[in-house]
Amino acid sequence: MIRGQERIPPLGYPVSAWNGIGAPLKMVLTFLKKEWSLLLSYSSLVAVLILGSSIQAACDDSLAIGLYFGWMFVVILITAFNVVRHAEALAGIFGEPYGTLILTLAVIGLEVMMIATVMVTGDNNPTMARDTMFGVLMIVMNGLFGVAIFAGALKHRIQEFNIQSSTAYIAMLILLVGIGLFLPHFMSEETEHGFHVMLIVLAAVLYGIFLWVQVFEHRGFFEYKKEGGKEEEHPESKHGGMYHSVVLILTLIPVVVLAKYLAVVMDAGLEILSAPAQLAGLVVAILILAPEGVAAVRAGRNNNMQRAVNICLGSGLATIGLTIPVVLIISFITGETVILGLEPESMVLIAISLLLLKTNLESGRTNILMGAVFMALFAAYVSLIFI
Repeated sequence: MIRGQERIPPLGYPVSAWNGIGAPLKMVLTFLKKEWSLLLSYSSLVAVLILGSSIQAACDDSLAIGLYFGWMFVVILITAFNVVRHAEALAGIFGEPYGTLILTLAVIGLEVMMIATVMVTGDNNPTMARDTMFGVLMIVMNGLFGVAIFAGALKHRIQEFNIQSSTAYIAMLILLVGIGLFLPHFMSEETEHGFHVMLIVLAAVLYGIFLWVQVFEHRGFFEYKKEGGKEEEHPESKHGGMYHSVVLILTLIPVVVLAKYLAVVMDAGLEILSAPAQLAGLVVAILILAPEGVAAVRAGRNNNMQRAVNICLGSGLATIGLTIPVVLIISFITGETVILGLEPESMVLIAISLLLLKTNLESGRTNILMGAVFMALFAAYVSLIFI
């Protein structure tokens, strides 16, 4: 209770002790009021962990499946918007490409950690890493990037970005996709071990060099200045970079765990509906990438196409550069088999995606047709799941 400016403690509390407790308690309450979505996501995470067996047992009931799916779907989307808020604050504090890079590495890093955890603790699934990388590439390079370009073009018609950034991204994607996902399909079992060792070193070193170029050597390649020399503007923040970085990572952790449980619920629902099982993986991957998708579309709408390029192409590159070394090292330690080579139809889709990127982005400008083309290819990819 407060009388004027004097804090009156509850009955039985010494005044000095109450005043000492009051300040930290007020800080905690203020934090939770501002970061309420963090409280929501972790409360949901605890509930899911407690009810894990009950959720699996209720997967025969269509009503229960619908309720569980709706609950986790809404929580993940709310959390995604909170992630984007902190990512934009970091972009404003550190400038590009640092803010976008933190978001990309955080999301893809957690994705890689989830794959590694399943490899160590779950059943052997030789194609899991390959299928995950393929899905992420199709989503970020076509689905999310296409929507970002289309949404931006509806408002601004033509948008510009630094062509040196797209050139660097596309060159790295062509190389790592070709060597990491195409070439293994044609390798013999006798040469597989040596090839995987080479692949670990090559992917790790190349991605490390790319990060050094992006952050230090040629940072300007990944920035875009409008006429008059002004850089893209980001919202100002009252907090420092450490605050937003820590909260961003804390916010992303429950997204990955909730998405894993959501996949269990979706698998049961799709079985009841007799829908393709691959659809569950697609929806879960989209939800995990939702923070980046929201950030990319918002960047397009805010006439910041450079950030959309950094987010979408950077995510595609990170998922290969980080996933391949991690899963191959784990396979050497555990003795599990890892299949990286894509199936022929998947190779065709990725090859078309890279050709579209090379053709559409070589002018340094985007328009509504480019967005529609990328979206059409993503629609074809989704359609093939049902065929």
